Amino acid sequence: MTGSQTLIKICGLTDEEAVETAVEAGADFLGFVFFPKSPRAVTPERVVQMVADLPPDIWDEVKTVGLFVDPTDAELDDVFRILRLDVVQLHGHETPERVEHIRLEYGVEVIKAIGVATAADLDTAKAYAGIADFLLFDAKPPAGADRPGGNAISFPWALMQDWHDLTETPWLLAGGLTPDTVADAIRQSGAPGVDVSSGVESAPGEKDPELIARFIAAVATEDEAAALG
Repeated sequence: MTGSQTLIKICGLTDEEAVETAVEAGADFLGFVFFPKSPRAVTPERVVQMVADLPPDIWDEVKTVGLFVDPTDAELDDVFRILRLDVVQLHGHETPERVEHIRLEYGVEVIKAIGVATAADLDTAKAYAGIADFLLFDAKPPAGADRPGGNAISFPWALMQDWHDLTETPWLLAGGLTPDTVADAIRQSGAPGVDVSSGVESAPGEKDPELIARFIAAVATEDEAAALG
């Protein structure tokens, strides 16, 4: 583990090598997508296989995250019958009431994703502060996109500087992050956490272990530089 101060989530994991690399390099969250339209979609059975050989002691430091888009209770039940997740990430139009229901019904933490293009979009997030355990600020998908995230686009990261004084709810930055851009993104946004998916892939849905390791190392280097002032 790197001991990085900035929280790191690697999302859209689809194979054992990528999972192992993420854990060994120091990721805090392992993200798995349960949204059929995504090229990163997996089944709960497949996730069980992917994490089966990880050392048991890592679960004190690493959390599993399931990404859903407007899931019904039945859809969540189908996953939870097979796989116990630590966190549910909601990437659809879920209301604050729905977020609270899932937290209580399933006994999990919830990350609520908010699409951002302009400063006005941050107002949407205020309704979820103090209800969701984490907020995730991602770029709004382009017109005509058939999935809400993983589109490899960013928004003006400096917009997030105005968010810090509005809530104590932890948050992560996503959208267009890569090993080469993440340090600048952290500096511009002040993000306490980052989330990457397509930015560490060699092709849609195919994670590159080298890029995962480089991404996490870049975050750790930025943390060290920030600590030195």
